[in-house]
Amino acid sequence: MRRSISAVAAAVAATLAIVAATAATAEADSTVTLGPTAIRVAGGPVQIRSSWLQDNPGWSGCTAAGGNLHCYLPSDIREAYGVDQLPEQGERQTIVLVDSYGSPRAADELQAFHDAFMPTFPEPNFDQIFPIGNPQEKGNPNANGQSGPGAAAGWAGEAALDVQWAYAIAPKAHIVLLATPPAETLGVQGFPNLFKAIDGAIDTYPAGTVFSMSLGVAEQTFGGAAGVQTARFDQVFQKGIAKGDSFFVASGDNGTTGLTKQQKDSRTYPFPTAGWPTSSPYVTSVGGTQLQFGWTWDPQSDVPFNADGSFNSAYFQSTAGDNLNVVWNESWLPAATGGGPSAVYPLPSWQSDVESIVGGDHRGTPDVSWNAAVNGAVLVNLQSFMAPEDYGFYLIGGTSAATPQVAALTALANERRESMAEPPLGNVAPRLYSIAAGAFVDVAPTHQGAAGVISGNLDSNTMFDYNGDGNAVTVGSVPGWPTLAGWDMTTGFGTPWAPTYVSELAAS
Repeated sequence: MRRSISAVAAAVAATLAIVAATAATAEADSTVTLGPTAIRVAGGPVQIRSSWLQDNPGWSGCTAAGGNLHCYLPSDIREAYGVDQLPEQGERQTIVLVDSYGSPRAADELQAFHDAFMPTFPEPNFDQIFPIGNPQEKGNPNANGQSGPGAAAGWAGEAALDVQWAYAIAPKAHIVLLATPPAETLGVQGFPNLFKAIDGAIDTYPAGTVFSMSLGVAEQTFGGAAGVQTARFDQVFQKGIAKGDSFFVASGDNGTTGLTKQQKDSRTYPFPTAGWPTSSPYVTSVGGTQLQFGWTWDPQSDVPFNADGSFNSAYFQSTAGDNLNVVWNESWLPAATGGGPSAVYPLPSWQSDVESIVGGDHRGTPDVSWNAAVNGAVLVNLQSFMAPEDYGFYLIGGTSAATPQVAALTALANERRESMAEPPLGNVAPRLYSIAAGAFVDVAPTHQGAAGVISGNLDSNTMFDYNGDGNAVTVGSVPGWPTLAGWDMTTGFGTPWAPTYVSELAAS
């Protein structure tokens, strides 16, 4: 789903909408819908057909779109990243999810998620708060505005994703949905209210609260006043860090392509951009991977859709087995993880070891990554602003799926620290550059696909090449950054291996 206010970047919305609509017409048992505005949505959601649910009461081997797309349950993600090996479940921890508008049925959606996938886990401890007033009554999914009734309907899906997947990782945590109007519209109106609400939450919730933000804009949005404006908002982050709070922000879903304010955010900058607030040195930037858990992508064609718009199974073909994370770079959407050197912030001292990769005196992002793919998406229960017959589980991808999960995993590290009589972590990003490499699984350059079937008119971002030949991660003509062995500006250090990640942060 479109990661709401930019979960900084999902696919160029117009292009993604065309691809999604084409796919939907071809699959009678699947529908593809997107968020309401051009501020970024990653690829979906794709509704699971009811026959699949009826035929798979054990929720095993989740697929959608005629078996062409893979999807994950909480049990899959917890096993793939080692979360199921941890004794911690988030007890006495608080996770605040920051979303414009929130979701009027968030509690019902979370309960349905719990009952379907996690019935043996504790009942959710969930609150939705509206520190600047409740904007949800006027939600209208048919409205066209970037901020208002239509935006409220679109943001509800983002909120559902954040709430349910934070719970999936930390089911005993107190999960708070912090909802504010209006939507962030590329820095014009939304950020002041968002940060006012965050400031209040810092005062309200206990030390060590973990905040997750699946939103953002290109740094250039702020124009010549970028340094001044971001410094004002950064004061809120610094206030939270001073009491031990931590902040996680999605790196985006549109590679290095940033949307401008022109024509309702339908135009892009012609040069690589980094997103904000993910570029702030006071947050941990979360990039995206494609998790191939129980399957391995093995395309035999470079054409994702047939002439009639249906999914080309040869392109989406996979083999059984494996637990592999590759950089998130789904050309068929198109969508890809965000990242790059900041145009606002200098290189922090704690990133000195990666200065040569960043290319100079710039904060580099992301710091870490997690599954964000649409082919390999997570299941989310959606009900808000829908007819009852449309309630159900949808596939949603994007770094807005990755971010609340990494935030929730870090809450488990705070729980461990509390048991050791240690203070909460505060700003996590600097700590990531000093803990053991074993806390992460590196996302290495990987080539997938049959040899000799790549057509000659493709650019370097082929459907088969996850930077196996040093190609850049990009969704279009704007240059991107390569995935490298070790830290890079697509996946950071890679994906956390939960047992080591928690123990290293607990001891740091």
